[in-house]
Amino acid sequence: MFFAFDPYNILWTFIVSFIIQALFFAFAASFKTDKVTDISYSLGFAVLTLVILFSNKAFALPQVLAAVFVVLWAARLGAYLLTRIIITKTDARFDDKRSNFVNLLGFWVLQALAVWLVLMPVSVLLSLKEIGPLHFVSILGALIWAIGFAIEILSDAQKFSFKNKKENAKRWIQSGLWKYSRHPNFFGEVLLWWGVFIFVLPYLSGALYITVVGPLSITILLLFISGIPLLEQSADKKYGNDSAYQEYKKRTSIFLMLPQRKG
Repeated sequence: MFFAFDPYNILWTFIVSFIIQALFFAFAASFKTDKVTDISYSLGFAVLTLVILFSNKAFALPQVLAAVFVVLWAARLGAYLLTRIIITKTDARFDDKRSNFVNLLGFWVLQALAVWLVLMPVSVLLSLKEIGPLHFVSILGALIWAIGFAIEILSDAQKFSFKNKKENAKRWIQSGLWKYSRHPNFFGEVLLWWGVFIFVLPYLSGALYITVVGPLSITILLLFISGIPLLEQSADKKYGNDSAYQEYKKRTSIFLMLPQRKG
């Protein structure tokens, strides 16, 4: 089935995504602060979604539901990340970037590009001129999104509670969902964006299937670029000489939530 779509909407969302991140970058670079970096990521998704939703008057039920999924996720993640950076004050990921304009700019360019790419399925859905009724495949996608969302919320809450206990200052979390994955929050994140794509899938046709780049982008980003590799490297520096940590790594899945392997 073909739905009328204006390809200029994709270019327009690209520009808006970079404008949003550029404004936050200017602030972060001027004041050499880490406090707006993560909030600008989640806020970028919410603002871009709402701009497209209202500018295109995309008020069909599937469009509104997709927008709600993104805004709910962004509000929760943004609140969590803002709370975390207020407590920690700095983000170790930027220790080599705060005083290096080129490195800092590169991070923000990647972030703007990531927002645009990951959101593409929703951007396309909200740009369609005609939308059919809610499809049963979309209901399946909504369920997958909800499961991923719940996993991300629970794993973040477990780690936040663990890290804010003084006795755990030099320990790593390996309880709760972290018993089944070394990065369950990232697993939940990837799962929910694949859920979003499946939700959008029935309304796509022809070249619009290229929007699979959205969930592929977040999967690649977290598994191979700025997510798991950086955190694994950091954890190895902190706990690498601890035999108990090496045992935890050996027995626990790095990403997928799986039963621990037997020693």
